[in-house]
Amino acid sequence: MGDRPSSIARSRQNAFPKSSAQPQEQLFDTHPEVSLDFEIVRQAARQKYTRPFLIVDTAIVREKIARFRAALPRVKLHYAVKANPDRRILKAIAQEDAGFEIASTAELDLLLTLGVPVSEVFYSNPVKSRDSIAYAAARGVEWFAVDSVDELRRVHEVAPQAKPYLRIAAPNIGSDWPLSGKFGAGVSDAREIVATAAKLGADLAGVTFHVGSQCRNPENWRVAIEKARALFEAMQKAGLKPRMLDIGGGFPVRHVKPIPSIEVIGAVVNEGLKAFPEEVQVVAEPGRYVVSDAGYFVCRVLGTAVRAGKRWMHWDAGLFGGVIETTEGLKYRIRTDRSGPDIPWTVGGPTCDSVDVVLRDEPLPSDLQEGDFVYLKNAGAYTTAYASQFNGFPLPEVRVFESKR
Repeated sequence: MGDRPSSIARSRQNAFPKSSAQPQEQLFDTHPEVSLDFEIVRQAARQKYTRPFLIVDTAIVREKIARFRAALPRVKLHYAVKANPDRRILKAIAQEDAGFEIASTAELDLLLTLGVPVSEVFYSNPVKSRDSIAYAAARGVEWFAVDSVDELRRVHEVAPQAKPYLRIAAPNIGSDWPLSGKFGAGVSDAREIVATAAKLGADLAGVTFHVGSQCRNPENWRVAIEKARALFEAMQKAGLKPRMLDIGGGFPVRHVKPIPSIEVIGAVVNEGLKAFPEEVQVVAEPGRYVVSDAGYFVCRVLGTAVRAGKRWMHWDAGLFGGVIETTEGLKYRIRTDRSGPDIPWTVGGPTCDSVDVVLRDEPLPSDLQEGDFVYLKNAGAYTTAYASQFNGFPLPEVRVFESKR
């Protein structure tokens, strides 16, 4: 049985700042991370397989929430629904008294069917239509993220009683998916938004940021919290009443790269939060951190080929079927039931689109063949959530259970 890390591909902004307060070797999480029992996954595949599937253990989801809270006791967890919106998973998270972060009204509707209190829902997508704002506000949503004057005006005009919160640009150094380019107001833009809020009489009530997805550099949180504190002071001078800090997501999970533990990140965050009065509400929006480790994604080899001297393998799930994050450099730990020596494979999905190539020159067992199962570890986030039915291929199945751990 093969069990090997994927090769390390390109990474973006992986350097750690020299000013980091801790030696680099102390930043990384060396103790075992919780993960779904592989034997459960293998048995599930062999008992019934009709199409690719994601299997998730909600007991692990609950464990991750508990660990997050222990590491950041002042921070209220608001799960990012986009990471995995399966209603069974959302129900388990709601049972843990967590809040939620949404990016659309469809996600809001899903939460409402589960009886989630609207007061625990943050609408953190900073680009919303007037109809979406009105729809959410009519159902009781109060918190809306903004990162431009245009968005602030839109929220205030549609829902004048809303509590907008300002998303600022934050350092994304050491994050596998930097997000600062598309979202987040810079210093001068933030000042303009604050001035506009004061002029309009809008209740600009907080500040938020995002350090980038899969952030492996705790310093990003320290710097971002300091920037948020400075902005709090500017807002107060403008006559506003900031009272909420949202430290976003980005909390990493283990794949093949070393990561800082949530406890290491928590120590940095907790120190930074000392600058904020106790009455300031502090929230975070973890998504991947909560659900990734709880799941395995399972697919099958459709066939193999040799093209121009290179070995190709096709899976029944590709970029359109749940394995899209590999295109951005995410390296899953891939397991198989084969034990042959590794050779470089190019892995494609089942569709007719030439972009549907999952991996290139990936070291995998040489004896993999048609019908073999492929298991992607820690894949509970952003797999089935990204999947589509392009070319008529079915969506992956999602199997949810709760083990007794």
